[in-house]
Amino acid sequence: MTAQGIEDKDVPTGNFKQDLSGRYNLDKVFATAAWAATIISVVVLAWLLFTILKDGLGTLNPNFFTAFPSRKAEQAGIKAAFFGTMWVMGIVAAVSFPIGVGAAIYLEEFATDNWFTRSVEINIGNLAGVPSIIYGLLGLAVFVRILEPLTGGRSVLSGGLTLSLLILPVIIVATREALRAVPNSIRLAGFALGANQWQVVWHHVLPSAMPGVLTGVILALSRAIGETAPLLAIGAVAFIRSTPENLQSPFTAMPIQIYNWVGRPQEEFHHIAASGIIVLMVMLLLMNTIAIYLRNRFQKTR
Repeated sequence: MTAQGIEDKDVPTGNFKQDLSGRYNLDKVFATAAWAATIISVVVLAWLLFTILKDGLGTLNPNFFTAFPSRKAEQAGIKAAFFGTMWVMGIVAAVSFPIGVGAAIYLEEFATDNWFTRSVEINIGNLAGVPSIIYGLLGLAVFVRILEPLTGGRSVLSGGLTLSLLILPVIIVATREALRAVPNSIRLAGFALGANQWQVVWHHVLPSAMPGVLTGVILALSRAIGETAPLLAIGAVAFIRSTPENLQSPFTAMPIQIYNWVGRPQEEFHHIAASGIIVLMVMLLLMNTIAIYLRNRFQKTR
C-alpha cells in the first residue's frame, strides 16, 4: 500500500465527523439534564429547610426541651420523646453494629461457598428492601408478645431491637463491600508472615475497611432515627409524660411525637412540630459528625 493510500485511509470521513459531533451533543444533553436535576433537588431541599426554620425557630425555647407533651400547644414539649429517642438509638447502635459487622466478616472472610451461604446472601439483599412496617409487625410478634418476659412488652428495648433488625441488612451489605475493597495483597502478606486468618482479618483487613464500614453505619443509623412505622406497630405511645427509666419502660420517640403534632388541626402544633424536626435534624447531624470524624481518623491512620 502506498503512502498516499495510508493517508487517505486515516483521514476522517464526513460521516465519522458527524457521528463524533452527535456524541458531543448527546454528552451536552446529559450534562445539562444532570445539572438541572441537581439544581432542582438543591432548591427543593433549601425550600424545605427554610420553611422548617421559619416555622420552628419561634417556638424553640427552653420550655420546649423541659416540658412533656400537652394538649395545649404553648405548654407542650419534647422531653419524653427526646430521651426516648436517645435510649432507642443507644440500643440500636449497641446491638446492630457488632452483630452486623460480625456477620459481614463471617460471610466475606470465613464462610465457604455453599448453598447455605448463598441463600443467606440472597435473603440479606432482599431484606434490605423490605418495607419498615414489616419489621414493625415482626417486632410486635417476637419482642412484644413472645419475648415479653424479657423485653417488658411495649418497651424501649422492643423498639431498639426492632430498629436493629431494620438496619442490620444495610450494615451487613455495606461492610461486605468495604471488606471486598481491601486489596488481597494485604491478606497474603499477613499469611506470609505467619499470621492466622483471624489475626489477618482483625489486625489488617478490618482496620483498612473501617472507613467504609462506618459509612454504612452512618447511613443505617440515619434511617433508624427517622423511622415511625415500626415503632407505631410495636405500640410506642405518642402521649406520655415520663422518660424511660430502664429498658422495660414505655416510651415515645421524636418521629412519633412530630407525627402526632402534625396531625392536629391547630396551627400552633404545626409550629412546635417544626421545632421538633429541627431538633431531630441536629441530633442526626451530630451523629453523622461523630461517625465521619472516626472514619477520617481511620483513613489517616491507615
